[in-house]
Formats: sequence, structure tokens, C-alpha cells
Amino acid sequence: MLLNQLREITGIQDSAFLHAALKAANGDLMEAVSFLTEEHAQEPNQSTAAAEPSAWEGSAVGKQLPPNVAALTPNNKEDLQAVIAFSLLESPKAQATEREAERAQEAHSAENKNRSKRKRCEVWGENPKQNNWRRVGDWPVGMKNIGNTCWFSAVIQSLFQLPEFRRLVLGYSLPQSVLENCRSRTGKRNVAFMQELQCLFALMLGTRRKFVDPSAALELLRDAFRSAEEQQQDVSEFTHKLLDWLEDAFQLAVNVNPGDKSENPMVQLFYGTFLTEGVHEGNTFSKIETFGQYPLQVNGYQNLNECLEGAMVEGEMDEETAAQSVKYGQERWFTKLPPVLTFELSRFEFNQSLGQPEKIHTRLEFPQTIYMDRYLYSSKELIQMKREEIKRLKEKIVILQQKLERYMKYGSGPTRFPLPDMLQYVLEFVTTRPAVVISSAHDSQTTVLQSQAESHVLDRLSQQNSILEAKNTKTTEDTAFFLANSSPQQKLSTPLQPSDSPAEMSDCPAPHMVSEEEMNLVRTCLQRWRNEIEQDIQDLKDSIAKINLSIEQMYCDPLLQQVPYRLHAVLVHEGQANAGHYWAYIYDQPRKSWLKYNDISVTESSWEELERDSFGGLKNASAYCLMYISDKVSHFVADDNEDSEVGQFQKEVEALPPELKHYIQEDNWRLEQEAEEWEEEQSCKIPQIEPSPAFESQDLSSDSGPDQSSVCEQSMRSLSSEHAMIAKEQTAQAIANTADAYEKNGVEAALCEAFHEEYSRLYLLAKETPTPQNDARLQHVLVYFLQNNAPKQVVERTLLEQFADKNLSYDERSISIMKVARAKLREIGPDDVDMEEYKRWHEDYSLFRKVSVYLLTGLELYQNRKYQESLTYLVYAYQSNTTLLMKGPNRGVNESLIALYRRKCLLKLNDMAASLFVSSEEAHVAEGINILNELIIPCMHLIINNDISKDDLDAIEVMRNHWCSYLGREDMDANLQLKLGELLPRLLDCSAEVIVLKEPPKIRPNSPYDLCSRFAAVMESIHGASTVTVK
Repeated sequence: MLLNQLREITGIQDSAFLHAALKAANGDLMEAVSFLTEEHAQEPNQSTAAAEPSAWEGSAVGKQLPPNVAALTPNNKEDLQAVIAFSLLESPKAQATEREAERAQEAHSAENKNRSKRKRCEVWGENPKQNNWRRVGDWPVGMKNIGNTCWFSAVIQSLFQLPEFRRLVLGYSLPQSVLENCRSRTGKRNVAFMQELQCLFALMLGTRRKFVDPSAALELLRDAFRSAEEQQQDVSEFTHKLLDWLEDAFQLAVNVNPGDKSENPMVQLFYGTFLTEGVHEGNTFSKIETFGQYPLQVNGYQNLNECLEGAMVEGEMDEETAAQSVKYGQERWFTKLPPVLTFELSRFEFNQSLGQPEKIHTRLEFPQTIYMDRYLYSSKELIQMKREEIKRLKEKIVILQQKLERYMKYGSGPTRFPLPDMLQYVLEFVTTRPAVVISSAHDSQTTVLQSQAESHVLDRLSQQNSILEAKNTKTTEDTAFFLANSSPQQKLSTPLQPSDSPAEMSDCPAPHMVSEEEMNLVRTCLQRWRNEIEQDIQDLKDSIAKINLSIEQMYCDPLLQQVPYRLHAVLVHEGQANAGHYWAYIYDQPRKSWLKYNDISVTESSWEELERDSFGGLKNASAYCLMYISDKVSHFVADDNEDSEVGQFQKEVEALPPELKHYIQEDNWRLEQEAEEWEEEQSCKIPQIEPSPAFESQDLSSDSGPDQSSVCEQSMRSLSSEHAMIAKEQTAQAIANTADAYEKNGVEAALCEAFHEEYSRLYLLAKETPTPQNDARLQHVLVYFLQNNAPKQVVERTLLEQFADKNLSYDERSISIMKVARAKLREIGPDDVDMEEYKRWHEDYSLFRKVSVYLLTGLELYQNRKYQESLTYLVYAYQSNTTLLMKGPNRGVNESLIALYRRKCLLKLNDMAASLFVSSEEAHVAEGINILNELIIPCMHLIINNDISKDDLDAIEVMRNHWCSYLGREDMDANLQLKLGELLPRLLDCSAEVIVLKEPPKIRPNSPYDLCSRFAAVMESIHGASTVTVK
């Protein structure tokens, strides 16, 4: 509601901008209006970014946009189909009224006006830590997402990390005569884009910022694609167009016949040719075509080689086919491969029944090295022979599988069984003890039957005992799997054994009469037949496995491993066909590792993470573009960077033209100016330090003024005093136990005895084995110190302070002991105890208690179904607990417990928000969106930007899928679909999200027993265990 009012008053449509203003004004509407309209109006800061120049500020082109081109802001509402087609571009609405167009233009003007008022330094306000926006060494820089432009970042980063392409762009120049003769609109646009890309690449080499702003280059792209004749259908086609622009720009530099592109460096680097040979209605044909990004279908294939094989061969191409005019077939062969080979994976298809595009989530594996020999025209004869051999082997497999199926599905009726099992069933029937057995010695036979029955019962009991033991040593799942799969056909090498089940005990069918001779004959025959059949089955399986291995190794011929291509980059899309987020994995040759480029974030990754995110099949993330480089290029890059891992970028900066070096220096100077201005403003905003509770005193800055040492000492004393006050009842009991020593030997002897007795008690308490319902660390600070091996001096001073606590003034003995303890404290000098270390230990325990209180409060609220309040406590408990666990496993609480209930809260709230959203009632819809914006998205941001577990990843995927499932629903109002289109990019891409999650109210227990009793009660309800008495 406040956002809407603020939007109406100021005319600014950017929700993130307005939200930041409200936050700065602490929710005061009028103050936010004043903040936006006066001197201090700020730019929206979506990614805690460094202040960047506007779209054209400081650019090499310096060209102003036409006045009729509206800026792309969140106010330019994209229709759903445009989001499906291309998330960056705004689609013009045919039904848009003139009034809406005027309002969009006014909003753009108002935003530009505010932008001109902004001081550069003010953009740092969201993130005061310099290491969050300064580049570290030569670490690659990220790229700012300026409004659903993550795809651009992924593509440009992949190209920039190609040294040859980088050199081409940075070395691009046109003679003056060519510039003067270039009068076409497209030509000027391409040159302008090339110059902006040059500046962007120069900054990516030499900037001191952690990420760069691609606004200027993107504005040119947006300008071009706003025209109706250039509207694109998807991101892949948009990428094609981007490369076409670069190709045209380089064609001007080559200065040859426009039709001859053989000298164009873009063509030489990215384009290849293939030959198509085929037969159509009995007529043969062949043609040579050029390709850039080679398209591959994903549906129906398991790996990249299968995709390529399917793309290279269509239909039948043998001699019989050529003679039949009704059939069609063709083969493709690469005649020239480019140094950079790009495969475009078609993961989107149009669903005719639903009338909308869908994403294909099936798994597709791809290797780090692919050998292209099997697809080259030079290998045609050898490959055709191998294809014929594979075809023959596959036909043989079909025959063998049919034979195997006759054994495994035996019988003439509708229900069929494996033949070995059927023979086992017959043997069990024959060997089941009949009621009457033909025998010459009836009494003797009866005795034998009884002994066999007893033996059988004992055997059964023994089997049951062994199963029970197995249950105790294995998980329930393992036991279930074992029992479910213990069928006769799995024990192929085991001889047939009769079941020895008496008919009267098992109630199983049995022969009425059977002689020993008959039984021996049947057993012998059945055993021999089953052995023969099992051998036949095993032979068939071995033959099938052998043929499959031959097929797999068919192309492992050394002759077909002469043209290797190494994987350079993988471009990933997460989401559905109509919304999602893009990022890239790029192999860093100098560092010999994979890096993940996710907008402003560049982090070290691994092949395992790449597999999980790129292969597909597990979640909504999968690769849509693969970029391979030839082995020669890969070795060239490796040799080029062999001894310059750290200084390679710096060497390239030094080799830049003077104007680009000046551009970098100017931007770095601007960065320092912005940082200085920001620091000056921040120093003016620091409030006066007031006495605060111990929980808050630990957050004081280390450079707040000349009296900082006294403030730190006061903070340390307040923390240790608070911990002494928490334990005062235990200390008072220790003093009470020294009555005899006090009367006989005086106050110092009493203090000494109380000190040692209390130390011994706490030491034993710290050594006790913890239980889920009892955490002794909550009872006393020294238990925490002892369990974490705190220095002896810290432990002894802390215990001495317990006895020096002024709150122990119960009687004369307590006061006397308190005075002696204080006198001994004054004798301890700075050489005896490191006070900084002492302070840190007490800060850690204070934070531990804070985490415990937040966790317990969150769990209690969760049990009372107050999920919104619970989530806030659990999130802050997890964040603070992570800080503690970095120092040691016993410093914090159980991380998995917090994560579990944080995850449960998130899922509950997501379901609640979704239910409110689809209710179509305005108030409920607004409430659901508020829950999503204020709680779910910030929490997801915190989870994703830390070491995320598989369970958390799965939960986030479930929540995202829940919202994506609403896209295109016919029963949903168009207005709701529009709001959904605005929500999904923030839900799917948290990388640029500003964390706005208010810290929950502080709750402090009065005594350790209050905290321990709450802990025991909550843990009892969670674990279903009995209550543990608090010691």
C-alpha cells in the first residue's frame, strides 16, 4: 500500500527504488517523499553495486539516444508472451492506450530527473564493506544485471574469456575514410556497439571494481530491438543477431568486397561449413552450407554424441533407399570446423495442446573433450563402415533380447513368469511333505518326518533371528530392498533346494502321494533343466553386454581421435520457457578450474557442480548452449598463460591503445572519488554511542573514535558481568557450601575452596555426554569455555569474576568473598591475560546464547503455527550460528536443526502466499505478494548465497516450481498473470536481490534455568523424548 502511494506521489515506478527509499525513511511516507524529491534522491541499487556511470556517461561513443526511445524501466510492463520469448525486451501492447504511453514517458522523465540529482557516492549506502565491491587482484569481474539482462552477462563473459576474441575486440579500429563513408543506420549502429563493447572489455581487464556496468552496450541493443521488424523470438536468436552485428562491424574493418567474408576474423573464429548429401524421391543432391551456432535437438537423446549422430543422419542412405522414390534420407558431414565450436541445445518446444512454449528438462550429458573426427567428411568412408557395423550389431541385439524374453516371460497365458522361477515352484510343490508317504517302514518314516519337522522349525527360527539381526545392523530401506529382491532368479549359481514345509504346517498345496524314487527323479530332472536354462540366460546376457560394449567402443579408434575439442563454456538456463535466469560456467585455463559467472558474482566452481546444474533431469536448470574450442586453441591459450596466471590481464591492459587505458584510469579514479565521498557521508551519519545491552555492545565499530579502547573495555566488562549475573545462583550455592572453611580459616580460604569446588563441578559438567534435550553450555559460560578449550587464563579470570559479582551481596560472608575476589582481579595485569582474547571469548558466548534464544523462540513459534515470526528468528539464528561454527564445531548449535525448521517455515509460507495469491481477492493477493517480497525472497537470497545443501536446494526448487505452475493458467485473471510475470524474475534470480529482512525483537531469559527448561521442553516435543531434569 505504501509503495503504491509513494509511486502515485513521486511518479517513480521502480519498485526496488521506492522500497529502498521507504527503508531509508524507516517506513515514514512523507520522509520517503522528501528523500526522493530533494538533494539526496538515490539510484535504485539492486545488487549492492558500486556507483556506475549512466548509460552514456564516460562512454567512448557519447551518443545520445533518440528522444522517442523510452528507457527500459520496471514501469514498461512486458506482456507474458514477450517474457516467454525474450525476458530482456519490452513488447509493445496493441491494446495500450495513449494515456498509458504518456504515463510511461512521464515516469521515465521523472526517473531521469532524479538520476541527475543523485550523488555518485550514495549508491554505496546499502553495502558499506569495501571488499564487497572492490576487485581482488586479477580475479575476473562480474557484470551488473540492469533488468533481466543475465543472458547478456552469460554470453559476453563466455566470449571475453576467449583470448583471441578479446584481442580482436580490443584491437578493433576503423580508418577515418571508412567511418566517413559509413552512412547507413545499421552500419553506424554496429560500429557504435563495437566501440561500447571495446570499452566494456577494457574495464573487464583493468577495473578495480568487483563488477562492471554494461548499460551503454545494452542500450544500443534495446534501441534496435524495439523496432517491430527486428523483434526476436528467443534469447538464442538474439545472440545470433549480436554475433551478426560483430561480424558486420569487422567486415567494415577488413575493407574488402562486402560479399566476401573469408577474411572476416569473426567468420574465421566462429563459422564453419558442412556438406549435405541426400536422396529425395529417387534423386540425389548435395550442397555446402555455412554454420555458426550449430542447433541440436535434445528430445530422445542421452548425450551429446547421440544428438550429433541424430543431426548428421536423417532417414536411410543405403543403395536400396536410393532406388525407392517414396523414401528420403540425407547425411551431413563437417568440411571445416571453426576454432570455436558452439552447439545450441534446443530445450524449448511449442506445446500445441496448451498453445504455449514448454521447456524440455530431460537429462543430456556432454563430455569435457569431444572428438569430432566421426563427423568429418574426411572420415566418411570409415564412419559409414562403422555405422553399418553398429546397425548390424543392434539388429543382433534385438534377436538376442527376443530370445532372452522368451525365457524371462514364459508361458502361454496372459500372465507369464521367468522359466527358472517356474521350475523352482514345481520343485517346491513336489518336495512339500504329503500327508501320506509310501514307505516300507512306516514307523521309521514317521520318526524321520518328526525329526525333519523339528529341524525345519528350528531352521525357520534361526532364519527369523538372522533377519532380526540384519534389521538391527542395516537401515529399513536396505532391509526392504533385500527382502523385495530376494527372488529365486537372483541366485542363479545356487542349487535348487526344497522348502521342507510340511503341508499341515504351511497349508501349501502338496502331492497326495510321492515315493522317494519319484522325488529323486523329479529333483534330478528339474535341477538339470534349471542349470541348463540358467546357463542359456547367462550366455544371452553376456552376449548382449559384449555387443553393447563393442558399440560403445566403436568410435574409440585412435584414427578417430585426431580432432579433439575442449569444453570452454556452458551457458545455463534455470526456470521455465516463459521465465528464468541465465548464468555461465567457464573454464579458467590459467587457474585450471571452472568458474561460475552469475551476474555480479564470480566464484570458483567444480565439474561436479557444473554437471548438477547443466545436465538437466534433476531440476529446472540445464545447459542451453555449449562452447567448445579446438585443442590447438586450447594449447595456445595454455602456453600464452603458462607463466602469467596473476599478471596476464595487466599485460593486456598495458598493450591497450592510449584512449582505452585512459578510459580505465578515469573509471578507477571515479571509483576512488565515489568511495571517498561515501566514506565522508557515512562518517557524518554515525550516531553517538549510547550505553547498550551486552547483546548489542559487541557490534560496535573498531574505529569509532579516540575513546574506543575505553568503550571496548566497558563492553568486555559488561559482557563478563552479565555472564556472572546469569550464574549468580550457582555461585551463591558454591559460597554457601564454604561455611565451615569461612568460620575456621577465614575469607581467603573460603574463596579458594569455593573456587576449586565450582571449577571441579563445571569441569565434570562439561565432560558429560550431551543429549538432544540437554545442552550444558546454556547453564554456565565456563562449560562453553571448557568444551571449546579456552585458554586457562580466560577460564580462571571468568570464574574469579563470578565471585566478584556485586549481585552476590546476600550476607556478610558473600560480601567478604566478593571484596577479596575483586582485589585479586585488580592484581591481574595485562601481561597475565590477553584482554582482547578474553573479550572475544565472552562475545562468542553472548552470541551463542543469542543464537539459542532465537532458535528456541523460532521453534516455539513454529509449533504455534506462527510461521512468519518463526522464520525471521530462524534465519537470524542460522546466520549468527554460521559465524560461530567457523571457529569450531562446539561453538554453535546444531546447524541442521535450524536449517530443517527454516526450510519447513519457508515451504509453509510459500504455500500460504501461493494460496492467497490465487484467491483473486485484492487484499489476499497483496498479502501473498508481501509475504513473498518481505520474507521468502530475502531468505532464499541468504540461502543461495551461502553453502547451500541439497535439501535446501530441493526446497527452493519446489517453491519456484509452485509459482511457475501458475503461468498460462486459463482460470487465472490476466492481472494476476501480469503480477506473476513481475514476481518470477525476482523469485528465480536472487543474485541481484537486496536483502531486506528485519531482525526480530530481542528476547532474553531471566536465568539459565529459564533457557534450559525451554530448551528441554522444545527438544522433547521435537524428538519425542522424555524431559531431562536441568542440573
